[in-house]
Amino acid sequence: MEWYVVLLLIVGSFVVIIMSGLHIAFSFFFISLIGSVFFFGGEPGLRQLTLNIFSSLSTFVMMPLPLFILMGEVMFQSGVAQKMIDTLDRWMGRLPGRLGLLAVGGGVLFSMLTGATMGSVAMLGSTLVPEMEKRGYEKPMSLGPILGSGGLAIMIPPSAMAVFIGAVAEASIGKLLIAIVIPGLLMAFLYAFYIIARCKFQPSIAPSYEVPATPLPEKLADTARYILPVGVIVFLVVGVILLGIATPSEAAATGTLGMFLLAAAYKRLSWQTVKKAITETVKITGMMFLIIASALTYSQILAASGATRGLIEFVIALPLEPIFIVMGMVVVLLFFGMFMSPAATVLITIPLFLPIINLLGFDKVWFSVLVLLSTEIATTSPPFGSSLFIMKGVAPPDTTMGDIIKAALPFIYCDLVATALIIAFPMIALWLPGMMTK
Repeated sequence: MEWYVVLLLIVGSFVVIIMSGLHIAFSFFFISLIGSVFFFGGEPGLRQLTLNIFSSLSTFVMMPLPLFILMGEVMFQSGVAQKMIDTLDRWMGRLPGRLGLLAVGGGVLFSMLTGATMGSVAMLGSTLVPEMEKRGYEKPMSLGPILGSGGLAIMIPPSAMAVFIGAVAEASIGKLLIAIVIPGLLMAFLYAFYIIARCKFQPSIAPSYEVPATPLPEKLADTARYILPVGVIVFLVVGVILLGIATPSEAAATGTLGMFLLAAAYKRLSWQTVKKAITETVKITGMMFLIIASALTYSQILAASGATRGLIEFVIALPLEPIFIVMGMVVVLLFFGMFMSPAATVLITIPLFLPIINLLGFDKVWFSVLVLLSTEIATTSPPFGSSLFIMKGVAPPDTTMGDIIKAALPFIYCDLVATALIIAFPMIALWLPGMMTK
């Protein structure tokens, strides 16, 4: 059987099962189970699957995943985010599109405390959209900034998706978490630039209004109380990795402990909050671990079937420069992201792309950043981007899905600009990891 027929059968079966409504974790495990029996032969295949599950999950590099998820859940369940938004609001003054800029600032702030895109979109949407509507903001400027900045949770550490992609791509988790800092801030800058420029040339889209003056001492006091502690937590996660003080697993532990202490300091840490945070963490982590447990077997199935070798030989034979091959991979990631969840897109493509990336000599951390950015774009890409549906749930009743998609498009374009810059200038992603203390 030709390699492309085998590849089509494996990937096609996965897509069909997902579209049937079965959860991605169970879909992926089912494909790995059937593939193990078929390609490795009955009982030996099942034995290999069991060994792969054990070797995939019994590794220290997986530790940050549940801790980063728990860190974000504690923040959202404790409700400490609102005070941070109020403090940022007082510093915005009378800037054009100030509430849109507040959404971007809030998105960056939340991203430093949680890796959950959906939670960030829900929080910002339920908090800011009603206020924007009341101030006369048109839907492109009331919905778009929240959709864009909510996705920053994937691109700014701590990012659970970065750990997930790093594990699948076999890249350094610590370097990947540091590598996404500058790209994430670049995206926030592009969002802010677009908001200010559009509101400057089209003032009606975000009418200005009187802002009550806040005394400087009061703003400084609120900043010290509600914003500076975030900086401490960021240092506990990012700073300790960058300085070589802690491993990603240790940094995840210190960051999570810091989040618990912060919630307690704000008197928001109750038993009910802890219970909800741990319950949600167990649910999300269990599903992600099941996916990762199947990833190694999936890669082995592709290799044993000859699909991986056939694809590599086909791609290498193309009369293209290596960078254009990478660009083609990004296009494929974006295409799959329009119809599938980020996890499904990663699981289908990375095992196929990684051998080619290694053969072409590209840095795995740099490529993982591109994959991560593609998954971020996927969360706001029609027709099935998860953030679109979250926004539909928190937006005013008269908001249509068409309104939400139109609002998301300019911010998707900003993401594409960021992607092009990172492809053209890899040091945007690689400079900071290169500064890490060995």
